[in-house]
Amino acid sequence: MKKLIGGLVAGAVLAFSAVTAQAETVKVGVAAEPYPPYSSKDASGTWVGWEIDLYQAVCKVEGLDCKLVEVAWDGIIPALQEKKIDVIWSSMTITDKRKEVIDFTQFYYDSPTIIIGAKSDDANIDFNNADSVKGKIFGVQTATIHADYVQKYFGNAAEVKLYDTLDNALADLKAGRIDYVQEGRTSLTPFLQANADFAEKALCPQDPLLGYGVGGGVRQGDTALRDKLSAGIKKVVESGEYDKITAKYSELEGQLVKPSF
Repeated sequence: MKKLIGGLVAGAVLAFSAVTAQAETVKVGVAAEPYPPYSSKDASGTWVGWEIDLYQAVCKVEGLDCKLVEVAWDGIIPALQEKKIDVIWSSMTITDKRKEVIDFTQFYYDSPTIIIGAKSDDANIDFNNADSVKGKIFGVQTATIHADYVQKYFGNAAEVKLYDTLDNALADLKAGRIDYVQEGRTSLTPFLQANADFAEKALCPQDPLLGYGVGGGVRQGDTALRDKLSAGIKKVVESGEYDKITAKYSELEGQLVKPSF
């Protein structure tokens, strides 16, 4: 009888441990489209990048078993709401509009928003005056703060072309099919470094549409996960691991606005 009870107790402990471990598994949603240097696949098909390194560091310090799940960008919020993923960790900017449907962790980076175009472009263009871009074509990734911003400020004068990925917008910019692309500076730096005929044309002024930095998106009411991830971000920043990760990506050094505590 003693042996049986011991076996039952041991089995119960193991079962409880398994349930606990399962409860701590977090499905991390990353947009399936490449977004270097934050996230992309290497030659072997493995996801790499600054955000990949960061979420892994955050999960490690918080003891979370995190699993990466690829999701198309334009379906990433529905995937979160349908519990296909537990957190969006894919350069999603915290905005008032998004906070109506999901919650966010502490922001983990920010980057100035810029507009780029050909160096040979008309020098008289004034991006503070929408009329001066009449007849021009802006390219932006769909379902982003940049799409909202360009539509609001330039949509009545210029054509706004939406793309499924930033890479496709940049390909059309390089080919001369569009005139400008708007995005975060750190996301556009690799393109500018590789294409000497293009340059930053304007720094966009701060605007509520551009949000409050990038954070991890969680389901409304999932405060336990939100707080755990926010605590992990704080630990990674304060331990110096955040700076070590950033140092691996030369295009990001001196460009990121990191959280302070």
